[in-house]
Amino acid sequence: MSVAAIRAAAHRVHYAWVIVAVTCVVVVVTAGVRAAPGVLIVPLEQEFGWSRATISLAIGVNLLLYGLVGPFAAAVMDRFGARRVMSLALAATAAAVALTPGMDHMWQFVLLWGVVVGLSTGVVGAYLAAYIAGRWFRAREGFVVGILTAANAAGQLVFLPTMAALVAQAGWRIMALVLAGTVVVFVPLLVVWMRDRPEDLGLAAYGDETGSQAAMPAGNPLAVAFSALATGVRSRDFWLIAGGYFVCGATTNGLIGTHLIAACVDHGLGEVAGAGLLAATGVFALIGGTLSGWLSDRFDNRILLCCYYGLRGVALMYLPFAFDLSVFGLPVFSVIYGLDWIASAPPTVRLLSGVVGPQRIGIMVAWITVIHQFGGASIAYLAGLLRITFGTYFEAFMLAGILLLGAAVMVLFVGAGRGDREPEIAPATA
Repeated sequence: MSVAAIRAAAHRVHYAWVIVAVTCVVVVVTAGVRAAPGVLIVPLEQEFGWSRATISLAIGVNLLLYGLVGPFAAAVMDRFGARRVMSLALAATAAAVALTPGMDHMWQFVLLWGVVVGLSTGVVGAYLAAYIAGRWFRAREGFVVGILTAANAAGQLVFLPTMAALVAQAGWRIMALVLAGTVVVFVPLLVVWMRDRPEDLGLAAYGDETGSQAAMPAGNPLAVAFSALATGVRSRDFWLIAGGYFVCGATTNGLIGTHLIAACVDHGLGEVAGAGLLAATGVFALIGGTLSGWLSDRFDNRILLCCYYGLRGVALMYLPFAFDLSVFGLPVFSVIYGLDWIASAPPTVRLLSGVVGPQRIGIMVAWITVIHQFGGASIAYLAGLLRITFGTYFEAFMLAGILLLGAAVMVLFVGAGRGDREPEIAPATA
């Protein structure tokens, strides 16, 4: 598509919304890839005799690297452009998944799914919502973050039942090949439609009435990433927000995203049924994430985060009992947990933006995502150990619930140390 054609289309719809659509599709696909290990745990355990704790360790490596690469990926995108970096990352993801059917040793699983998939999906990871919102928007940022965060749930919704059915009917190797082919299909979408910044098209950011161009970070991407971190860590509010996000990662990607299907199998449900439950949870996560983006543009984000973490904690402490209830069991958990699953992202981004400023928000969200994934990696492994030790996930679910209740109280103190109020939120514009 020529630049002239793009500019003509921009007169009708601001190209920022095209960027949101393209990014949303990519996030859906990579979320599907990241959900695959939950489907693989039981088949790999049965075929190779690998312990659940060992498989969980590889998944923990994935979660850790997924977060750790984010700050540097954001800085590299600033230097070399989002289109080029995202396209290469998606191609690397497809290659790693395509090589999966040939593995027969644990180190190969760690390398392909722990290291390569962790790093490549991390390049288009959780920070990307804030990065795109900060680069292309000066209004409705919370709504955009909500949409792109909800895309993670949509990926789970679209891919999990299909992957589980393929594993059950054709085996995990066929599932991996189908997944790799799906990823490859979407690489050209990025190459054709993705753009690096509004100025490349002669546009201002959506909602920007000044027409000023944002200053781009200069210098080595590694130095830029650490410079932003050095500024953020001097703020107590940064650590309060990041601490809550650590617990968020532990209780989503680390625990439920990794172990829910295996927990369902422990209680007599099949893998397809477990994946269906996780996908149904994703439906409500899609609703909750989008609604949270709208709310974060209008209400006190500390109160929103407190409610989200608190309700999620209650849901996880209810889950061990839900397995034994017929009508008011797992469906109730799916609704309550699902609405809170990814809803924490938009208010977290808005609070962090008030602490570090809009120019650093992309890289700083990437840094707190590192902390988020540390939480996820830690409990992914710990929950596997607890399952082996006690023969059940009860202790892991209870621990997660307690952590969330603590996080719910902690986020209320953001801005309280200096008597600060939450930064004023600009009214949303059409």
